[in-house]
Amino acid sequence: MGRLHARVGTIRQLEILLAVYRTGSITKASKLLHLTQPTVSVQLKKLADDVGVPLYEQIGRRLRFTEAGLELIKSSREIMDSFDRLEMKLADLQGLKAGTLRLAVVTTSKYLIPHFLGEFVKAHPAIDIVLKVANRQKIIEQLETAEYDFYVFSHPPENFELDMVLLSTNPLVPIAADSHPLTREKQIPFELFAQQPFLIREMGSGTRHAIDRHLKAKGLELNVRMTIESNEAIKHCVMSGLGVSILSRHTLSLGGSEGLRELDVEHLPIPSQWYLARLSAKEMSVVASTFLDYVQAQGDQLANLLAP
Repeated sequence: MGRLHARVGTIRQLEILLAVYRTGSITKASKLLHLTQPTVSVQLKKLADDVGVPLYEQIGRRLRFTEAGLELIKSSREIMDSFDRLEMKLADLQGLKAGTLRLAVVTTSKYLIPHFLGEFVKAHPAIDIVLKVANRQKIIEQLETAEYDFYVFSHPPENFELDMVLLSTNPLVPIAADSHPLTREKQIPFELFAQQPFLIREMGSGTRHAIDRHLKAKGLELNVRMTIESNEAIKHCVMSGLGVSILSRHTLSLGGSEGLRELDVEHLPIPSQWYLARLSAKEMSVVASTFLDYVQAQGDQLANLLAP
């Protein structure tokens, strides 16, 4: 039996395998790669034949990868990362900063990150940006794959070895519609605020995580009326008089707060921060290192941007 690297097919086959894993579908992967479905299926079969074991099985409409398939995916990702690093190092030797910067960020930071990226991209126009926005739980899942250079959290998970840089404070504040009676009050007792119908983010979001932890620590409860999977939807529901909520102050200052008012409530706001995190064991590319240097140099300017 020959050595595996002599039997495994082309780099393109590994790209196809990774695309199928990311999308969870041969159909979606074929669209992503601009290939036909039969081409994707044939290339995966050739790859499985070369490896000598099945890589996945079809269960209804879902694909379930075998243990061997998951190991090959892990190695394929390392191979593609090596090519990315080589491309960036060669570009750096030529006096360029080129390649791809991959960021996975929690939903509340989607208003913050563009202010970092705008000037960075202007300074390095040859760099491509891949930006994934999702709730905290989904970003934690992305840490498992180690596909991204950086991750932005308000509450980083504790079960990963991470290097972190503080980006900004991120207080979570109580809000109501402009017309709500509580907007005319000062030093509102928490019990009075808690009686109002409350609109809350879904389990898995960083905002929900922070609220639940804060309430538990202080022995407080809220009158939850609705669970909503979007800060924007919560803002519009609050504006419509459906209830009150607690959101990131910067979601309001950077994302728009027309029709909303921050309330003065006992035990609030909830202190929070945004962190730029990277897996300690993951080697930094030239582009990632350049971005980290840039972010660390922008701290004062960002503080001025976010000041009330």
